[in-house]
Amino acid sequence: MYKVFVNDKPLFLTNTVEKETDFRMFLLESVDIEQLIVNMFNNKVKKAFLYHPDEKETLKKLKEKIPVAKAGGGLVYNDKGEVLFIFRNGKWDLPKGGIEKNEDIETTAMREVEEETGVSGLEITQKLQKTYHIFKRNGSYKLKITHWFEMKTDYSGPLEGQIEEGIEKVAWLNQDQIKDALTNSYENIKLLFEKTAVVKEG
Repeated sequence: MYKVFVNDKPLFLTNTVEKETDFRMFLLESVDIEQLIVNMFNNKVKKAFLYHPDEKETLKKLKEKIPVAKAGGGLVYNDKGEVLFIFRNGKWDLPKGGIEKNEDIETTAMREVEEETGVSGLEITQKLQKTYHIFKRNGSYKLKITHWFEMKTDYSGPLEGQIEEGIEKVAWLNQDQIKDALTNSYENIKLLFEKTAVVKEG
């Protein structure tokens, strides 16, 4: 099952039919995807399932209905085990951005981290999950697929938020600060931390 976020509300791609309770269910083949997205943006639908019998086909079918924007981002650790966060649009986020022509996704992720935060000397330690969300740009909706990578660095210099990207603050956060930051973050970012179990219970 894939989980796509529309304005921080979950849209599940599934191959199981479930009885509607707190969600709406639609057939992926026949759904008016734009209308559904508009309804989710306008809070008319809080949670939805898109059904297709073949789970492997669900994401492919969604991509046929909505253009894809590919992005790369980093979950970056320093020598103290702190994680690199950015603060933008009133929320804590992780550095990420769109792929450029002739660039592989690992290069995108490292370039974007460096551009958005000023942190260099990055090394990818492992590939993490992808996250999915739908956003609106220039009047049309796009499905953003972000490829995430765990990275490490021994950089200890100044942090510089990329002003033209609206980044107000860049900070290294420890475990307690991460828990606090995630209460004011995006669902995709929370999901990333849940899956990587970075925030240790203790």
